[in-house]
Amino acid sequence: MRSSPIQGVNDRQPITTLRRSALLAIALVMLSGCSFSDLKPQAEMLQPSEVNDTLANSGIKLSEAAWPTVNWWSSFKDPQLDTLINEALNNSPTLRAAAARVHQASALEAIQGAQLLPDVSAAMSVTRERFSSNGTTPAPAKGTWQNVHQGTLNVGYELDFWGKNRSSVEAAVGRRRALEVDERAASLILSSSIVQTYIGLQNVYEQIDVAQALLNQQEQIEDLTKKRFAAELGTEIDIKQSQASLPASRANIAALKESIELNQNKLASLLGKGPDRGRTITRPKLQASDTIVMPSNIPAELIGHRPDVVAQRWRVEASGHEIEVAKARFYPNVNLTAFIGLQSLAFDTFNDHSSRILGIAPAISLPIFEGGRLRGNLDAQDAAYDLAVENYNQTVVDALRDIADQLSSLRWLKERMAQQNEAVATAVAAADLVNKRYAAGLATYLQVLATQNATLAEKRQLVDLQSRAISLQANLSRALGGGYRPEMSVTAITNSTVANKS
Repeated sequence: MRSSPIQGVNDRQPITTLRRSALLAIALVMLSGCSFSDLKPQAEMLQPSEVNDTLANSGIKLSEAAWPTVNWWSSFKDPQLDTLINEALNNSPTLRAAAARVHQASALEAIQGAQLLPDVSAAMSVTRERFSSNGTTPAPAKGTWQNVHQGTLNVGYELDFWGKNRSSVEAAVGRRRALEVDERAASLILSSSIVQTYIGLQNVYEQIDVAQALLNQQEQIEDLTKKRFAAELGTEIDIKQSQASLPASRANIAALKESIELNQNKLASLLGKGPDRGRTITRPKLQASDTIVMPSNIPAELIGHRPDVVAQRWRVEASGHEIEVAKARFYPNVNLTAFIGLQSLAFDTFNDHSSRILGIAPAISLPIFEGGRLRGNLDAQDAAYDLAVENYNQTVVDALRDIADQLSSLRWLKERMAQQNEAVATAVAAADLVNKRYAAGLATYLQVLATQNATLAEKRQLVDLQSRAISLQANLSRALGGGYRPEMSVTAITNSTVANKS
């Protein structure tokens, strides 16, 4: 039985055609490589060795093991704070949104990864068709209506000679990893916000203590003034002056209590809960550390401990692979498609061996004239890489400044605390002396009022400095990355991104 033209194709013809296609592709590659050799990224990543290590001159003890732990807030030894942060990390809508972005990026990465695998599909069809009487269809089918039964298994595969698909996958991986680190950065921002708000809440409670102590003293002086008036040692003016200060002190305490509720509301919001959750938060019991230890080699290791820096490095990595994708578009696309199946006009002969059909179709396509679109695309990717690099460099510079700011404030805070403690002691001693003189009738109430105001101001300042000490410790932990550790060495990223400069 004589086979049809499709069935009679020489088995060596597809191989010969593929070889010819490969030779043609090599020749075309030689021509394509010269069309973009002048386009390169311009930005260079900041290296740790280029950063002047002045952070070691902060006067703070250095240690190689001084990077924050994952639960860095536990150093304040407040169980309620630990509970709040753990609750927030499990319930925050912000973190769930960040996790959703990571999930989305993972799905896009899977889509890109599918390009590396063959595309296999199956098709089955029954077509009612009238064949031409003057066409290639032989009798008895020509000029008649027939049912064409066909089933095929189809395979398509792009031969990724130039790494376009692989680079697309690597770019997707970089974007996904950047979002994963962004999720860690969001966790750090959230925990830092809770800690700072919690510190503010403790500060308000301590300010109330100062204000309440002043109010108690004012009430005692009012009682003393009345006794002095009864003993004809004072006047009604003194009584009115002593009474006038009481409403102002009570109003100040009321304002501070309002601040407590506002801070509780803010904490509840950070937890992803309603205001009622905030009302259950009791007075903080934070403890500041007596000693602060700083890592010994911050610039060299910071790029692996700050999540925002690591995320920017992954974005540089992704941009570098996008450049490779843009370069690969200048080269020929080599695709291979094939099919095998059965075709018959009659259903009863559909499964016969003679009804088999098969084919293979290697294809090469090369852009010859596209109006500069490919060069423009590569130039845009180079610019995107430059932008990613400069964003990374700025993030590193900002991170170092952030750390330096905390260290500078910590260095001078110790002296400020010493001076403020002395100022409070002096103000308290002066107030006690004036109160005794007033009780003895040797001082006026205006002198009492002046020393009270001075003592209140100095005590408030001391409370603020004590809160600032805790706040700076928390800020230093945040600035050092909050216990973040990358899952892979940043050296691997550096090696791949440097390659784009060549």
